[in-house]
Amino acid sequence: MKIMIPAKWLKRAGFAVLAMLVMALLAITWANLAASWAARGRTFDSVDATPPSEVGLVFGTSDRTKGRENLYFKHRVEAAAALWKAGKIRTLIVSGDNRAHDYNEPEKMKRALVRLGVPAQHIICDYAGLRTLDSVVRAKKVFGLNSILFISQRFQNQRAIYIAKAHGLNALGHNARDVGPGNGIKTRFREIGARVKMWLDVNILDTEPKHLGERIALPK
Repeated sequence: MKIMIPAKWLKRAGFAVLAMLVMALLAITWANLAASWAARGRTFDSVDATPPSEVGLVFGTSDRTKGRENLYFKHRVEAAAALWKAGKIRTLIVSGDNRAHDYNEPEKMKRALVRLGVPAQHIICDYAGLRTLDSVVRAKKVFGLNSILFISQRFQNQRAIYIAKAHGLNALGHNARDVGPGNGIKTRFREIGARVKMWLDVNILDTEPKHLGERIALPK
């Protein structure tokens, strides 16, 4: 038996679907703009323009991707080393994933920084920086910081500053050199979703890091 669906029902369903799509698009746009607005005037592209800070935090990433050097990693550690050599920071926290014996982002960042001339005693590894939110909140709750300088590409610094503001952490960002569109297009698309998750974590879900633990003292 053929079921006839009234035309007005189809029309209403179409409007409902369209309304939901528009609302979803607005929500995505709002979340992405929120991070940019939060970081206005708080990120810096050059070493000279970057205000000094006691502690800088470098966000982790793999040193290699698909068998090739990961330029995000390279540019972040180079930026961190330049800041340290210029006397802009005294201590560096390298915060990343340590998911397996052969995958340890903080240790690889530390070794790279030492090769670039940063003394090992000025570098602290945070092995529980599983994602940006974890690294930011741990800087406040585990390392006891009230202010910090984030070191990463601009898009991640903006998102991190939004999270930091929500958790009472005064944060600035030094923008490491970015990766060209040809190599970074997937990261750009991922960032759209990451900012939606950022907004939900802060405003709806009240997300905490996967691991917190006892306070860790930084070197004087």
